[in-house]
Amino acid sequence: MPPNPNVAVDAVYRSDWGRIVATLIRQFGDFELAEDAAQEAFTAAVDQWRTEGVPDSPRAWIIQTAKHKAIDRLRRQTRLQEKLEEFPELTIEPTVDGPDLDFAEIPDDRLRLIFTCCHPAISLEAQVALTLRTLGGLQTDEIARAFLVPTATMAQRLVRAKRKIRDAGIPFSIPDTSDMPERLDAVLTAIYLIFNEGYAPTRGKPLVRADLCAEAIRLARLVTTLLEPNPPVEATALLALMLLHDSRREARLDDEGDLVILEEQDRSRWNRPQIDEALSLVNHKLSGASGPYAIEAAISAEHCKAARAEDTDWRRIVRLYDLLHELLPSPIIALNRAVAIGMANGPSSALALIDNLSASGELDGYHLLHAARADMLRRLGANREAAESYDVALGLVSNDGERRFLERRLREVTSSTH
Repeated sequence: MPPNPNVAVDAVYRSDWGRIVATLIRQFGDFELAEDAAQEAFTAAVDQWRTEGVPDSPRAWIIQTAKHKAIDRLRRQTRLQEKLEEFPELTIEPTVDGPDLDFAEIPDDRLRLIFTCCHPAISLEAQVALTLRTLGGLQTDEIARAFLVPTATMAQRLVRAKRKIRDAGIPFSIPDTSDMPERLDAVLTAIYLIFNEGYAPTRGKPLVRADLCAEAIRLARLVTTLLEPNPPVEATALLALMLLHDSRREARLDDEGDLVILEEQDRSRWNRPQIDEALSLVNHKLSGASGPYAIEAAISAEHCKAARAEDTDWRRIVRLYDLLHELLPSPIIALNRAVAIGMANGPSSALALIDNLSASGELDGYHLLHAARADMLRRLGANREAAESYDVALGLVSNDGERRFLERRLREVTSSTH
C-alpha cells in the first residue's frame, strides 16, 4: 500500500520543519520569506502527493519546492535580481523528487539559526520565542502558552523580532566563542522549551512528541561540544535534565496511549543507560552546582534513583525546590514545590499552598494548577470538591492524552460520591 500523503506531510512537518526553515534562512537571509515559502511548500505537498504519490525523499521535495516558492515571491516583489546577485548559489530549476540535496550542513544550519535567533539585540523573551517558532515549528499559541501570555501578544513579539534581525542585518552564523556567553541563557532556554513541548505537547493527540525531545537533546549535545573543553555547568545540567526526563518516556504511556503518572509507572521500562549517563553528569560534573538547570536535574535524579515510587526522597526534593524557588521565583515552580510538599508532608499542606496560588490569579488559565488541586483533594477523600477542580482543568486542557487522563480521574471521584 502506498504511503498516505496526509500522514507523510504531517511526519515531515513534525520531524523536519526546523531543518527546512534553517536551510531556507541561510540561503535567503529572510525569516518571514523562509517560513512563508516552507508553509506554501507543505500546502503544495498535500495536493500534489495525493495525485502523484509521496516522493522517495519527502524532505528534499519540500526544500526544493520551498526554494521555488521563495524565488517566485522575490520575482513578484521585483527583488529577484538583487537577491540572486546576493546569493549566486540560487538557481531556478525544475522541482525534483529525488534526494539530490546535500544535508550534511543541516545540523550546522540549525545551530546557526538558534544563535541567530538569540542575538542580544533582541529581547530575551523574543529570542526564545523566535527560536521556538522557527526551529521547533511551534505555533504561536503554543509559544504563548509557554510564556503565559495572550496569543496576540506573542504574535506581535515574533513579528518585531524577525524585522529586527532583517533590519539590523544580524548574520546567520555561529558567533565566536567570546560572544557566546551573552547568548547562552537564551539558547538553553529555547532548547528546554522545545523539549518541554515534545514532552507535553500543547494540543493534539500525541501525549509525547519524541521528535522534539530528541531534537532538543541533540541540540544540547551540540552546544556542549561547541563549548568544549569546559562547557558551562548549566549547559551540561540541561543535557542531564532532559536525558533524565526523556528516560521515562516509554513508561509514561499505557498500551492505549494514555498517560501514566510518575508514581504509577513501570520503572523497568525506564531507559537505564540514559539514566546512568545523566546521573554520571549529575554526580561528577554538577556536584555542588547551584544554577536552575542543575537544581532541576538534581530533582529529576531523585526520581530516577528511586527503585520504587515509595522510595522517593520527597523531603530532599522539597529542599531542592526551596532552592529553585529562591533562585527563580515563579508561579509554576511554586506549584511544583507545593505538590512536592504534599507528597512529603501530606496533601493538606499542599492544598493550602495551591489555594494561595489560585487566589493570586497568576495561573488561572493553567490546567495543571486545577489538576494538582483536584489530586490533593482526591487524596484527602474530598471527592466532590475534587470533581469540581477536575471539571475546571478539563475546560482548560488542550492535549487529548491529558484530557483522557483527567476524564478518568473525574469518573473515579464522581463514582465515589454516589
